[in-house]
Amino acid sequence: MKGFCSFASGSKGNCIYLATTHAKILIDAGISARMIEKKLNEVNVDISEIDAIIVTHEHSDHIQGLKVLAAKKKIPVFCNADTARGICDNLRIQPNFKIFTTGEPFTFKDLEFKPFTIPHDTLDPVGFTVQYDRHKLGFCTDLGFVTTTVIHSLQNCDYLFLEANHHPDMVMSSPRSPIYKRRVLGRQGHLSNMECAKLIDEVFHAKLKHIHLAHLSSECNHKDLAYKTVKEFLEEKNKKVDVSVALQDATSKKIYL
Repeated sequence: MKGFCSFASGSKGNCIYLATTHAKILIDAGISARMIEKKLNEVNVDISEIDAIIVTHEHSDHIQGLKVLAAKKKIPVFCNADTARGICDNLRIQPNFKIFTTGEPFTFKDLEFKPFTIPHDTLDPVGFTVQYDRHKLGFCTDLGFVTTTVIHSLQNCDYLFLEANHHPDMVMSSPRSPIYKRRVLGRQGHLSNMECAKLIDEVFHAKLKHIHLAHLSSECNHKDLAYKTVKEFLEEKNKKVDVSVALQDATSKKIYL
């Protein structure tokens, strides 16, 4: 396929596949290499065809597959310097790094990436916009609140992949520890369903084609709740756009470019 889909999205692991005329890449590799190979086979791609892995930050649910994919299969890893340091410290490996600078665009084959800073409790976490041909894609998860940088970066995207992690009441009523609750609800944690809806409202435009709601909490959210919250908020604003939910254990809706 030429386009993108999420192989997994959530606290147990994250991985997106993106293919163009000249490139096949992964954005994050937070599930096992074996599972990534299985998911690639489902879209008729062999792991040997993957040109690069782009990493948003060094939390384990975004990098655990690198132990095999980067260390053994030698797939290049694109990330910023702080994230590279975190990968080396956490996994005890030394991948073939291609270092970018947060805030500065870079190109790879027929793709142009623009990494932008996001507030999360890691060393230098980023979201991305990706320009391919006439398409602008926005990928932004794992952020505690929406900054002006996030809003500015996600303007005029044709497709959005955005975090809708939790419902605050479900976080507070969960059996998780007070430390976990403060982290998730804090300014370096994760976006709620309503915060996601408000972000979409900020960047909405008439040519926006599709939105994936991503990184849902398995304990503090539900796919129907996330979808309902976002759709009803947008409908109240008279803003119509196709929305789907990216799940932890299933390949998401495929977007063909």
